[in-house]
Formats: sequence, C-alpha cells, structure tokens
Amino acid sequence: MTDTTLAAETTSVRDLRALPKGHLHIHWEAAIRRATLDEMGTAAGLVIDVPTVFDDFSDFSATYRSMLQVLSVEENLFRQIDETVEDCAREGVVYAEFGASPHFYASTFGSTELALDALIEQARISGEKWGVEVGLMITLDRTESVETAIAYAEIAAASAGRGVVSLGLANDERGHPAADFAEAFRIGKAAGLLSTPHAGELAGPSEVLAAVEVLGADRVLHGVTSVQDPELLALLAARGICLDVCPTSNDLLGVVGTLDQHPLKLLLDAGVRCSINADDPVLFGPGILDEYETSRTVLGLSDEQLAACARSSIECSGASDALKARALAGIDAWLAS
Repeated sequence: MTDTTLAAETTSVRDLRALPKGHLHIHWEAAIRRATLDEMGTAAGLVIDVPTVFDDFSDFSATYRSMLQVLSVEENLFRQIDETVEDCAREGVVYAEFGASPHFYASTFGSTELALDALIEQARISGEKWGVEVGLMITLDRTESVETAIAYAEIAAASAGRGVVSLGLANDERGHPAADFAEAFRIGKAAGLLSTPHAGELAGPSEVLAAVEVLGADRVLHGVTSVQDPELLALLAARGICLDVCPTSNDLLGVVGTLDQHPLKLLLDAGVRCSINADDPVLFGPGILDEYETSRTVLGLSDEQLAACARSSIECSGASDALKARALAGIDAWLAS
C-alpha cells in the first residue's frame, strides 16, 4: 500500500446524506425555504426581515410570528409543508416530527380542530410523495395560559394515532416554568403521546429536571444546560431520555459561548442519548445535514457517535415500528460500509 493510498483511506469519510436519520426538533413554519418566504412576501406586499443576529430570544420570537402573515394563506401553507418534506428527503431524513401549532391557522380553516385535520392530511400526502414518514408534535406555548394549554392538549390527544405523535412545549422558559403545565402533559401522556417539551435552553438544569419529573418527558428539546449538573446527566443517561439538540441555534441565541464550545460531545460521553437537529433553518441557516457536518467537523464527533445520534433520532421518535426497523438496519449498514 502506498503512502498516497493510506492517506486517501485515512481522510475518507462516510456520506452523511446516506445516513438514515430522524428530524425531531424542527418547527414547521421556520423550515420554509428563504426563497419561498421572499416570494410569498412579495406577492402579499410584505417585506419579512430575517435577521442574522438575534440580540434576545424575543427578537427570534417576533421574527417567527411575522412569517405567519404569509403562511396563513392555505395555498402557501400547503406548499411550504410539501417543500419542507422534500428538503428532509434530500438530506437523508426518513422520519420527521414537526413542531406544529394548528391554532395559528384556526381562522384560515375555521377552527383549531379543522386546521389540525388539514395539517395531518397534507403531512400524509407530502410524506407519501417524498418517501418520508411524518409525525406531528403539537406545540403548546408556555407564555400562554395553562387553561389554553390544556385545551390544546385535549385537541392533540383526540388526534393521537392518526398523525399526532407527541406533545411539545415551547417559547421562553424564563418566568414560565414547565411544572405549570403538568395537567396538559398528563392528558397527552394518557392518550399515548410522547412528552417532548423544550427545556434547558434559556433556563438551567432545574427546568430539565422538571420536564422529566413533572411532565414525564420522553425527550427534551435542547436540554443542553444539563451538562452543568452531573447528577442530572446520570439521571438522563439511566432513563434513556433523549436530548434533541440544535448546535447552531444554541450558538446564535447565546446558549453557548461559541459553536465549538457546544456540549454535545460531553453529553454523549456522559452516556446521554442525543439527536441532532436544525430547529429553525430559515432563521439560523443550516439544515439537518449541515448540522451533522458541523457535529463532525467542528464538534469532533466520530462516525460511531454520529450513527448513535441517528439511532437515537429513530428509536426515541414517534415513528412506526416498521419505519424504525428499516431505518435502524440502514444505520447499521452505513456504519459497516
């Protein structure tokens, strides 16, 4: 074997696009293509500013809601869903669990329940078209009232088993503790939905612990501040609770000092299951394939660790048993290649 051949084999890497993966932390509206958002805004006579720097989480939230001005049009919403599922397929995603807020579209379809029916049907159509299984995570807003959250949880529970697979909790953690939403998540869990709240992004480990102990979290979206508490890390590892991490989002929103300081590798080394996700691609830039590349090149994950993250993204998801079996076999084949 020549030195040139040895160097080529040493530097070769497996194709991350070919790695079957689940996308578990992606908010539907913010997965819109930037060109599509601009086109829809122009047609509506709107200029939708998407900043590259977010001074505070409230800036992010305001930008997110501005996109609803164009997505409240039924034709635009269905187009956006279809394009988003297509993008998932192109990045090697075999299962996508989109954060969805059907109440955003209650006025478009006549009620939150009818809006959810429309989202479920379009997800089914686009999923079959592009070969991606799609599940919906109905996302509660922790800045709204507990009564509102309970009402939405009941709507989500009524659609368990027909497209809705999980119940989420999003928006600013500060001043809006997870424990307040215990009843809403009790309703979701009783219906068979996975508990998948955001926690440990803008607040510390105590919110992650509350998500686990009070909300019965099966997965925690973000959860990266758990790294500050060794006992919590041990608990997460022992229970097999997956953290759906988003490296670039955490960097741009100031959750970590710099991208190369992201604790994903530390979490994995502590035995905590993690999936890799893009969160809000139109706002933060990268898609899920980019985040896998970043996890490899910036965060230093090995192919074995990347495959472990992909495996967690399938095993800890709301995907069907048949999809899980196919995807896990594909991950094993990728790693063996």
